[in-house]
Amino acid sequence: SYAQVLKSQDKAPAAIGELQACVKLNPDYPDAQNSLGLLLQHHGDVEQAVAAFRQALKLQPDNPDIHNNLGLAYLQGGDAQGAAKEFQEAIRVQPEDSAYIGNLGAAYLQVADFDSAIATFQQALKLSPQDATLHYDGDVPTTVKLRVIGRQQQMLRIDFETPPSHEVLLDKLADYERMISDRNVIILSDYGKGGLTHISQMIEVARERKKSILVDPKGDDYSRYSGATVVTPNRAELREVVGSWRNEDELTQKAQALREQLGLRALLVTRGSEGMTLYEAGSRRHERATEHEVIDVSGAGDTVIATLGVMLGAGMPLDEAVKVSNVAAGIKVLKFGTAVVQPKELRDALAQG
Repeated sequence: SYAQVLKSQDKAPAAIGELQACVKLNPDYPDAQNSLGLLLQHHGDVEQAVAAFRQALKLQPDNPDIHNNLGLAYLQGGDAQGAAKEFQEAIRVQPEDSAYIGNLGAAYLQVADFDSAIATFQQALKLSPQDATLHYDGDVPTTVKLRVIGRQQQMLRIDFETPPSHEVLLDKLADYERMISDRNVIILSDYGKGGLTHISQMIEVARERKKSILVDPKGDDYSRYSGATVVTPNRAELREVVGSWRNEDELTQKAQALREQLGLRALLVTRGSEGMTLYEAGSRRHERATEHEVIDVSGAGDTVIATLGVMLGAGMPLDEAVKVSNVAAGIKVLKFGTAVVQPKELRDALAQG
């Protein structure tokens, strides 16, 4: 229990020490072994995490969560085949869990078995509570992202990709119009891969239906995002559009000018270790980042816009939603890879103030 308190206070090394003491005193306690594995994994010590999960499985060999956790650790360590085996074990015990099936699809992707990956993702989507659609184009190879890792830090990423066809994108646009009919908040996350070629039309459709539209941008042409509710560039993305700035006043001037030019309600600039700044008409509000070790920033922007969307959808005012999103981003950067921030983690961090 003390280890969990330390973890909520971002004191990972101390929490690991407490859990190691716990399993030393009681090596037959699978929950402690599993918790230790999760913490080691999030701290980037994959080898020790794998050892902890294996010990937990000796005590509970049919626990699907532990098989799944071990599979994720294998993926983090680059052993996709080992990961696939563990995900298959988790699915054997719990065959209708869409998360386990989706993870198996990710393992297939890592070994470039795209046919198996597509079939697996389709199965996961059928079981998922989300209303998701998947269009298949046999002429377009699946994007492959090669991450170069050094000392548990991502150094660079190399993408191998082909833009999707115009016909598939038009089919997706029809899906989009159907899917937003009963939604309050729309998140358009632009990865620059071609999937949002028709984003201007998508924003127009959502505006006509009085939806809140959040956009995570990419590239130097922000005119495509005109009319959105909130756009969330990071520092580098904003600099690519408005140029560099010498001080905070000049940044505010350029951010507000862009916001007005695009007709946005707000521009939310994520600034890494500096936190994030919200620009609205006549106002600027800055949220400072929590000072702690940063393990991996991959997916931090996704975490921000996802949390922002959930909070706005629940009726929270924008400035308060930004506060919660800032806390969520602080939790994410403590984890290796594109990890998920769990609701309990976010609630605990918010309770800490």
